[in-house]
Amino acid sequence: MSQKILIVDDEKKICNILTQILSDEGYTVRAVGNGEEAIKVVDSFDSELILMDQNMPGMNGIEAMTHIKEKHPDMSIIILTAYGSIPLAVEAIKKGAYDYISKPFDNEELLIIIRRALEHSRLTEEISHLKKQLQEKYSFKNIISVSSKMQKVFERMQRICETNATVLIQGESGTGKELIVRAIHYHGQRRDKPLVAINCGAIPINLLESEFFGYEKGAFTDAKERKIGKFEHADGGTLFLDEVGELPLDAQVKLLRVLDERKINRIGGRESIPIDVRFIAATNKDLQEEVKKGTFRLDLFYRLNIFTITVPPVRERKEDIPLLVEHFIDKYNKQLGLKIKSISKSAMSNLQDYNLPGNVRDLENAVQSAMIVAQDEVIQSEDLPLRIRGYPELTDETDLKKTGLEEYTKQLSMKIEKELIIKALEKCHNNRTNTANLLKISRKTLFNKMKNYGLL
Repeated sequence: MSQKILIVDDEKKICNILTQILSDEGYTVRAVGNGEEAIKVVDSFDSELILMDQNMPGMNGIEAMTHIKEKHPDMSIIILTAYGSIPLAVEAIKKGAYDYISKPFDNEELLIIIRRALEHSRLTEEISHLKKQLQEKYSFKNIISVSSKMQKVFERMQRICETNATVLIQGESGTGKELIVRAIHYHGQRRDKPLVAINCGAIPINLLESEFFGYEKGAFTDAKERKIGKFEHADGGTLFLDEVGELPLDAQVKLLRVLDERKINRIGGRESIPIDVRFIAATNKDLQEEVKKGTFRLDLFYRLNIFTITVPPVRERKEDIPLLVEHFIDKYNKQLGLKIKSISKSAMSNLQDYNLPGNVRDLENAVQSAMIVAQDEVIQSEDLPLRIRGYPELTDETDLKKTGLEEYTKQLSMKIEKELIIKALEKCHNNRTNTANLLKISRKTLFNKMKNYGLL
């Protein structure tokens, strides 16, 4: 389907010339003689680009463009202007026009600008679509829960979304803190700006400052060129400080200064750089306890603890487990090409009775593992990992005095691994490549394990 271009010019001769040139290039073209008519037909014609004359009787090009942009802010508009009216065309660009071209125009130059404008429109539409997808992906409805405790979390999230206040999210590992951060960002005022995440516990101490603030060329031996830090990358958007409780004390001092001054200094830089950033921090630690221990600064805790969201662990909202299991079954059926339909009552009971120390992440791993080893379309108790259904009790035949705990657990682990491989091979009809993919190991690793367990 050809791309549609609307021509707006009161000179019929210009309209005819442009129509001929663009039609020859394969575009679908419509021409109108004034700005008022352009506003009327822009929707029905479904224009992708507008060539708009600047000087027309009645409503001029800039006025018509302003009206159209109110309803279609991403519409690409090229202003056609007489040579002496270039300052007006520049003003049009400031107000949202994509570009301008002077009359009389060069045909090739015009076509090049049109191609660029249409590509710009395509990319703008694609970015808009991706942003919409992100908003949908991280919408509140995609955080699966029916529990009253999580409903309170959602209420607090909705209150904070449209503000720029600093947020502290507390909760055990695996409770979904990052998902909540993304939901807050993509439903807030800064949704169109970057969300930059820093795992404060994963950056080596000697690299923290350069990761946070960047550095200038020549700041130290290996600084061959300027590097922009995470704080600058997040300018205008949100900076997510994950595992903020892991920050060493000297880094906490630097973070505190940024929270107070909203300025940063690159290493080796002389000037302070203002930043406009919303801070969201997350931790699985009790920061008040860390303050008492002297491992977290009290003044930093006060700066971060402006608005707190505490995510309850899964063991406190077990009514969510069936919904989460259903979601994971659907997810891994699609990802792994499996055909699991449901889970047995006994297996569900095992999951709900288990403490789930790793929370949602722990539950997800258990369901994925069970789906891989399940013999039919329903997950049974025996398909669940041993940590879920319970380890076998020691019997008189188990001579711990001879083997010791380490050897006993090693043998048990090998037995489980062998069973998993056998079941995976059966599921994949002994196709080693598919089995390796299912188990997420290399074909060579699978071969070596099969050899060790006498499965060749």
